[in-house]
Amino acid sequence: MADEGISAADEASDIVPRLKRRMIDEALPLWSTVGWDHGAGGFIDRLHRDGTADVTAPRRVFVQARQIWCYAKAAQRGWYPEGRAIALKGLEHLLVKAKAPDGRPGYVHRLTPEGAVLDGRRDAYDHAFILFALAAVYALDQDAQIRAEIDALLAFLDGHLRSPHGGVHEGLPVSLPRRQNPHMHLFEAMIACFDATHDLSFQNRASEFFALFLANLYDKRTRALGEYFEEDWSQIAPVSVEPGHQAEWVWLLKGFERITGCPTGQRRAELLETALRYRDEATGCLIDEGDDAGNMRRTTRRLWPQTEIAKAWIAQAESGEAGAAEEARMALARLERHYLSHPVRGGWYDQFERDGKSLIDTIPASSFYHVLCAVTEAEQVLEG
Repeated sequence: MADEGISAADEASDIVPRLKRRMIDEALPLWSTVGWDHGAGGFIDRLHRDGTADVTAPRRVFVQARQIWCYAKAAQRGWYPEGRAIALKGLEHLLVKAKAPDGRPGYVHRLTPEGAVLDGRRDAYDHAFILFALAAVYALDQDAQIRAEIDALLAFLDGHLRSPHGGVHEGLPVSLPRRQNPHMHLFEAMIACFDATHDLSFQNRASEFFALFLANLYDKRTRALGEYFEEDWSQIAPVSVEPGHQAEWVWLLKGFERITGCPTGQRRAELLETALRYRDEATGCLIDEGDDAGNMRRTTRRLWPQTEIAKAWIAQAESGEAGAAEEARMALARLERHYLSHPVRGGWYDQFERDGKSLIDTIPASSFYHVLCAVTEAEQVLEG
């Protein structure tokens, strides 16, 4: 942004190679050593603020899947050759501990640090990330066993989680409200599965989520993406708008356009314009939540919306939009300045209060996927 001055522009000019080095030299080694449980197996869910492992924290299954994706992606990009073995080790642990350990189909929601079932719910959001992780691992070797796991997970989604009103239930047991969030990540997973397999059925599955986005999730009048819905997809008032998700859909719609040829430029421009309404004046960072009238509801600032606004601008740069590449680099520079400049090398701050005070005392593993994804996309588009 112009008001950040010349020094900010200088800071942003070489941001992509700088962040890539952070990933390779700091984050990937940290989360595969300190961030791996060498006794019980599996990835650690979070680190203490001094960079030591919080071995007592429950293991969220979607975090296990995200970490698998990170190492598979890093291996695929040629950043981290060890990533393949780490991803496979993580996937083996996930399949042994989280897949139907109670004899029922699907993956459980949370494990104890020792690997026992802590929460046996079948959560749609979790399954989206497991599918995403499987796609990344499949892309490495085209292993038939991994493809079988993808197909089994799809069968579970089709047979157990589909809602008669469209999309998927939140999980089993079925609960309300319905959220756009699991659908967004299933959309992401279907695009990733197509990229990994080139199977046209994944185009069709992605198209179902795109249709749901247009019909139910996105309000063309307010140009806002809703978060919470009743069973029949009627919106729950007051409408919650998360600018980070608005930005994330910009990037996903570009991915959908890439694999299908379906034009998404108008909706991307609208989503991005709405997301940019919810910025913290002092830092230029996206806040956590607003409403569909443009009001701020929560002025706290999580890390992940900052990666998603960078990815949104990267998507627009890929489409040739003037100034988008510069905006993407500025967004990545803000991410580095405010969130990644942590005393623990390879760590990050997760959330800030409006006054800049850090709100989360730990370093959550869940953020790694957001950061690594933004940096790999930046390298591919901005430096390619």
